[in-house]
Amino acid sequence: MSEPALQAFATGLAFPEAPRWHAGALWFSDFYLQRVCRATADGDVRTVVELDDQPSGLGWLPDGRLLVVAMHRRQVLRLDPEGLRVHADLSGLVAWPCNDMLVDAQGRAYVGNFGFDLHAKAPFAPTVLVLVAPDGATRVVADDLHFPNGMALGADGRTLIVAESYGKRLTAFDVEEDGGLRDRRVWARFEEKGVAPDGICLDAEGAVWMASPVSREVLRVREGGAITHRIPTGEQATACAIGGEDGGSLFVTTGRVMVTPEQSRRARGGAVLRMPLPATLPRFAAGG
Repeated sequence: MSEPALQAFATGLAFPEAPRWHAGALWFSDFYLQRVCRATADGDVRTVVELDDQPSGLGWLPDGRLLVVAMHRRQVLRLDPEGLRVHADLSGLVAWPCNDMLVDAQGRAYVGNFGFDLHAKAPFAPTVLVLVAPDGATRVVADDLHFPNGMALGADGRTLIVAESYGKRLTAFDVEEDGGLRDRRVWARFEEKGVAPDGICLDAEGAVWMASPVSREVLRVREGGAITHRIPTGEQATACAIGGEDGGSLFVTTGRVMVTPEQSRRARGGAVLRMPLPATLPRFAAGG
């Protein structure tokens, strides 16, 4: 029997990223349209909030307020009833654009960043991972990371997995009571040309689904690096999330990297794809 295939869920986007299943809908950022979107189960996409910056990682505080990364301002914004407010300013800790973010059940946000001027093709440099406390306080909790990107938290909340895109690896940490990280270790390493992690998520068995932009696929990986599934995406895959009302769908964001944001806005080549998880895998009770 053949594996399930990805099908279009939402199209006509500029460059979607950071998908999250939350409160019965799929949420995602559209980089170049500078907006956060919410899509219902039938693919109806609505704008939740617009930014004056490029949005990336998303998450929620325990009281339900949305957090969103403003990439170039290097801030985490909070959507209050009155509108967007600065939740935390990371500009004193990181010098280049912020990127993806994971928010845990306590409202602690882990935020990655580029670490160097990627768009100017500057030399690569490692960088840090910043923890934002629920009250907006910030501190560095890990360093020497090679483009920290997507993140996933184990079901027990005690293991954080970070996708190091330029390191071509998934790196795990134990989470301390105060949100700090310790016992760093390689969870999986990828030697194959073109395979490197971007956005990631965990399934019910604790395996990682990861978007691999250059190889244009999504892979399911077990700890240690064994690849159990490879799903071609056509365009560059940027991130993935598990959701749906039964927790049985894999959502994948894809986009075409253009020379300028304006070209991406005009081309509208981005999409969200959807696929039922293979029947051999247990269903995941999607949170949020």
